[in-house]
Amino acid sequence: MRYYLIAGEASGDLHGSNLMKELKTADSGAVFRYFGGDLMQAVDGELVKHYREMAFMGFLNVILNLKTIARNLEFCKKDLLQFKPDVLILIDYPGFNLRIAEFAKQNNIKVYYYISPKVWAWKEYRVKKIKACVDEMFTIFPFETGFYRKHGMDVHYVGNPLMDSFAEFQKTALSGPEFIQKNQLGERPLVALLAGSRVQEIKRTLPVMKVISSLFPDFQFVLAGVKSIDDSLYQSYLKDADIKLIYDQTYDLLNNAHTALVASGTAALETALFGVPQTVIYKVEGGWVTDFIFRHFIFKMVGVSLPNIIMEREIVRELVQAKMTLKNVKSEMQKLLYNKEYRAQIRADYQQLWEMMGEPGCSKRAADKMVELLKTAEKH
Repeated sequence: MRYYLIAGEASGDLHGSNLMKELKTADSGAVFRYFGGDLMQAVDGELVKHYREMAFMGFLNVILNLKTIARNLEFCKKDLLQFKPDVLILIDYPGFNLRIAEFAKQNNIKVYYYISPKVWAWKEYRVKKIKACVDEMFTIFPFETGFYRKHGMDVHYVGNPLMDSFAEFQKTALSGPEFIQKNQLGERPLVALLAGSRVQEIKRTLPVMKVISSLFPDFQFVLAGVKSIDDSLYQSYLKDADIKLIYDQTYDLLNNAHTALVASGTAALETALFGVPQTVIYKVEGGWVTDFIFRHFIFKMVGVSLPNIIMEREIVRELVQAKMTLKNVKSEMQKLLYNKEYRAQIRADYQQLWEMMGEPGCSKRAADKMVELLKTAEKH
């Protein structure tokens, strides 16, 4: 069968690649075409647009790039019609993907959504569009399943793909000494810096991370670089900083880290799964005005980071928007680095989180179900 996938960021590329591997196993005749990244390209098929050309974050940045976004949408629509897939598989990235879902539905193309948009946190009105345009929804958190059923949608809960990634990593994980030697790191405890996978995130988080690194010289700060980001951007901030930049080793870094400073997103959940005490920092344009609107009118969850959302309480400190000040980040890092009781409590909460995440095998369960549904539809 012919599969068209759309992933618009680094985490989508990772989960898309794992799903594609399992689809190839479940369907020996699988043909792939996709918007994605290097990981999906390494599996099979044809990459038609890299996610680095699509990652626009924040209201102002989206406005400034409306023409590019419109061109990407039009290109995708034409390419979709030419490829004539048996199914369109959308991976998160709702602003773009829900428009494509609507177009696909109008053109009788079957739409599967893998990794739901976070409509349960904000923009709940989008559920109506999802219900109208998406044929099958594959959820990765138990609370999502309840949310969609509340809105009258029957969904497939398949577990969480991060558990697959984690299990796969364990097979090839470097030992501590191997990781230290490979990257020429010293003996100081490691602090992982996860500044985000988008240019705008990095521009807002890395300056704060740089200053923090200078305040705690007893620790070695290591930045997890993302290959889709131009190296010159990192270097522009890292001049005169005692920060080591490494690429494509995020899991090995987390596996050996004492503490982490993390931009909100999938990275916060990954950090929690590795048991690394962390604080989450995040900021978009708009200052206190955006902060007020965000907190009082838009966001409906207990926090912005997945560990807190899943646990329905704050288990990691979030310094978001107006709270993301150097003073606050320094104070929180002081506790994370030196307060043993504080670290132990976070790790105890992580253990509960781990138990809620389910078993590995998400990608296989999702792929098997997709192929089963497609074959059943073929017979009818």
